[in-house]
Amino acid sequence: MGLMQHAFAGLPGLRHWRDVQSLAYLVALPLLVAWQWHNGFVWWLYAALLFLTLGIGVIHHNHTHLRMWRGRWANRVTDYVLTVLQGHPTFVFWPAHVGNHHRFRHGPQDLARTYQPAFGGDTNNLWGYLVHPLQAAWVLYPLFVRWLLRLRLSAPGAFRYCMGQYVLWVGSWAFFLVLDWQKALLFVIVPQLHGLHWLLATNYLQHAHADGRPLSRAQRQSPHAVLNYARNFQGWVNPLLFNIGLHTAHHEHPQAHWSDLQRLHCEHYQHRVAPALNEAGLLAYMGRVFVLGLVWPKARTQSLLPPQDIC
Repeated sequence: MGLMQHAFAGLPGLRHWRDVQSLAYLVALPLLVAWQWHNGFVWWLYAALLFLTLGIGVIHHNHTHLRMWRGRWANRVTDYVLTVLQGHPTFVFWPAHVGNHHRFRHGPQDLARTYQPAFGGDTNNLWGYLVHPLQAAWVLYPLFVRWLLRLRLSAPGAFRYCMGQYVLWVGSWAFFLVLDWQKALLFVIVPQLHGLHWLLATNYLQHAHADGRPLSRAQRQSPHAVLNYARNFQGWVNPLLFNIGLHTAHHEHPQAHWSDLQRLHCEHYQHRVAPALNEAGLLAYMGRVFVLGLVWPKARTQSLLPPQDIC
């Protein structure tokens, strides 16, 4: 590990050497698209392509919380690269994720909380997982519009920057559709929609049936406070997808680099989360709760939120 850190430490402007993995994903995705566009569909390469769309969403998330580069322009270029690869403007994480989700932590004011009556109540099942991205988009897009309108008045330059992302996204789709609409759908648009589904559905995986009742900052900082607002996952999801499974540590340290989350989780938060919210692995959890739970009630999770607090 020390040799690898020393080898990549010299990358100009990169804030943390572990983001070499992020850069590898950013390069690999368009290469896979280009190869299959030219040579035709290969199922295992397409499977890798779909996996990388998940990685792009997590990189977008991490880059929002802690900018990947020390230089302003390198970070802006990364924003635009992520916009093209993800198929949606990257600015949306500021109002929806940082300004909403991290501020309210799955509480009653979190617009994308999973236990809204309009979303079917406090559920954790296959149907809820599948439709949550549509439900979240329904409530978050008005938030984007309001945020952009305020930004247009308060910071016109930043507003143009955000609008540039929309132009780049729509323009890239139009370019590929004109070039070959069938290949564009198969190799560009469908994979991007797959990645966006996972990006939004991750909120459901991490918070469904968790306790969204708000805690004060003083309560959260107490070493004895129970933090049951998020679910955590161990297993291969973390080395492959930048420790995205360690959600409590991320919420408590949103600007910590993703490579530090495993240590933070083990040292400070694993014992402060209900055992039911510490899962061994993501795929095992999804298989048990969403598939086996369809026919076996004992496989389902139980809500930690009292019924009177569902709103």
